[in-house]
Amino acid sequence: MYLTKFKRRALPFSLATASVFTLVACGEGEAPQGHGGMPPAQVQTVAVEKTSVPFTIELPATLSGNKEVEIRARVSGIIESRNFEEGQVISEGQSLFTLDLEPFKLEVDKAKAQLQAAKASVEQTKRERDRLEALKNERSISKREYDNAVSAYDIAIANLETSKVALKNAQLDLEYAQVKAPVSGIAGREFVSEGSYVQGPSVLLTELTETTKMRVRFGFSEREQLDMRQEVENGYLTLPAGNQFDVQLVLQNGSLYGQTGKVNFSDVRVNRNTGTSELQAVVNNPDGQLRPGQFVRVKLTGAIRNEAIVLPQRAVLDNGTGKFVYVAVEKEQGMTVALPAPVEVGEWVQLNGENAWVIKSGLNPGQPVIVEGMARIFFPGMPVQVNNKGA
Repeated sequence: MYLTKFKRRALPFSLATASVFTLVACGEGEAPQGHGGMPPAQVQTVAVEKTSVPFTIELPATLSGNKEVEIRARVSGIIESRNFEEGQVISEGQSLFTLDLEPFKLEVDKAKAQLQAAKASVEQTKRERDRLEALKNERSISKREYDNAVSAYDIAIANLETSKVALKNAQLDLEYAQVKAPVSGIAGREFVSEGSYVQGPSVLLTELTETTKMRVRFGFSEREQLDMRQEVENGYLTLPAGNQFDVQLVLQNGSLYGQTGKVNFSDVRVNRNTGTSELQAVVNNPDGQLRPGQFVRVKLTGAIRNEAIVLPQRAVLDNGTGKFVYVAVEKEQGMTVALPAPVEVGEWVQLNGENAWVIKSGLNPGQPVIVEGMARIFFPGMPVQVNNKGA
């Protein structure tokens, strides 16, 4: 009973509403009528065409110093002093640590004395050999005595050379006891303090990192490499000579680093844990803005995608199951409707200063794709009016 009364009361309201809509529709009778009396949506289109566009790859990467050196003493001894501040810029040849030099100086003095003795022995044995040679010619001595004198002289010569080597070795140890920097760079923290005994190269003293140039290391997946090779074979992609991509760094705040580099190494091995091959580039770092261990993104440029279909990013929509675009299709009686066309997209590129999609499949050259007015298309097959005058 209640429902019957409600329906009766609602009926006059429905009729009144319908009358209002009818009047409104009649008032707009001058506009072209589409589906269900709705006017066509005003849209703009572009004709699909193939072109060549730059091909860019963006990957995560980490930075490391051009040279990362572990500083170790080549000789054993007690550290007498540390000659740098942690984090200080170090010049090549600068002393970082000094071991107790006295034992090494004594070894140098000892080696010098032994060298002098060896020289005296050479002079003595030479005089003896020359004296016996004269007696030998007069047949005053046996051949054996002369041969012994010659051998003694030869041994003295050999001992002299050994003494020279020993002196150089002692001087080298004295030099090593001053633990000098092999390259220029930034010193890390010390691992051993003054007064500690170090057992030669087995003890790490500090680390030195050269940062005037930075190594950029990143991985490229095996699947992506196989896809690229296939596209190269099919003529859709042209790679730079020698695969030397230009490299630009994108910092954590999204800004581009001012210096660029080139890929100079590509590992032939594939990492079994990650399925990627390691690549490396070198980038100049004159101001020290880049630091070892920093995470960045790299843009690899220099390749060209051939015969590519490119559409503005705004023209490509997503319905939850995949990407699609609206194509303006002419029907009978001069009506044009918007029909969805599923597409497979590739990478982003720059088109006239804005982001654009590379369309890998789903469209053919000449098709008019709607690029403006998609928000006015409420359902597939809706009538549209193409107006490209202001495009």
